[in-house]
Amino acid sequence: MRRAILTSQRLLAVFLAGMLLLFSPIVSLFDRPEFWFGIPLIYLYLFTVWALLIIAMSLIIGSQK
Repeated sequence: MRRAILTSQRLLAVFLAGMLLLFSPIVSLFDRPEFWFGIPLIYLYLFTVWALLIIAMSLIIGSQK
C-alpha cells in the first residue's frame, strides 16, 4: 500500500513538472531564431522535455515492480 502511494505521488510530481516546463511563458523563452546542431531551439527544448518526462515516468513505473 505504501509503495503505491509513493508511486502515485512521484507520478504526480512528474506531471506537475511537465506542466510547468511546458507552460507557455517558459516555452516562449526558447522561441528564438537560434539553431543547435541544425535544429531550432524551441523544437530541441520541447522534444527534450518530452523525452525526459517519458524517461522519468518509465523509471518510476519500473521501480514499482
